[in-house]
Amino acid sequence: MIEEPFASGNSIIHRIDPRFRVTAALFYSFSVALCYEFQPLISAFAVSLASVFLSGVGLKNVFKRLIIVNGFILLFWIILPLTYKGNIVYSLGPINVYLAGIVFAAKITIKSNAILLVLISFIATMTFATLGHSLSRLKIPEKLVFLLMITYRYIFVIQQEYEKIIRSIKIRGFKPKTTLHTYKTFAYVIGMLLIKASERADRVYNAMRCRGFKGKYYSLTDFKADTKSWVFAILVFGLTTGIILMEFVFNG
Repeated sequence: MIEEPFASGNSIIHRIDPRFRVTAALFYSFSVALCYEFQPLISAFAVSLASVFLSGVGLKNVFKRLIIVNGFILLFWIILPLTYKGNIVYSLGPINVYLAGIVFAAKITIKSNAILLVLISFIATMTFATLGHSLSRLKIPEKLVFLLMITYRYIFVIQQEYEKIIRSIKIRGFKPKTTLHTYKTFAYVIGMLLIKASERADRVYNAMRCRGFKGKYYSLTDFKADTKSWVFAILVFGLTTGIILMEFVFNG
């Protein structure tokens, strides 16, 4: 199962109604994603960093996740300075390093980390089940919510089936090589995995019908739009609006 190390806690963020956190995270993330200037992006990163401290998730655990994401962002730092043309800051033979590419890569880095930090603070601090029920309460189509929650649950079951198949072919002496036999074997593995997934889906559907499932998940969690949740929503809306206004000011 996917680990949920940040879901347990009693910080200010943990006590906010999950519906408000989901809405605030979406609004904030889309707003930051549309920003381009350094000033609003740096301000957004500061706000996101403050949300991490308020959520009490611990900088060490957050840093581990940032390393993974920034590993992919490193590719932008390799490609963009060489391809995003502008003023040349360094030349090595036929290879030019452009200032515009460096600036663009820096903006992508700040923007990505700001969004990731706020998602960790607002979304990762709730369980996946709570996230599903929050989306349902926000009037997201029930079928999409069911698909999300069932995918989360059974993707690990399919992974276990895959591991069983791989172990069985290894026991029979299979060693992957760049040969036609290897390609056929992996094709058979994929085919068997699809068959097992289909059979599992039928069993799950019948089991849910036997238990009286009528197209709705019920939650034992009572969501309350209390005062602190409204204050949180107003604060996030105000800060995000300020970031948007900064974008217009510095872009104008």
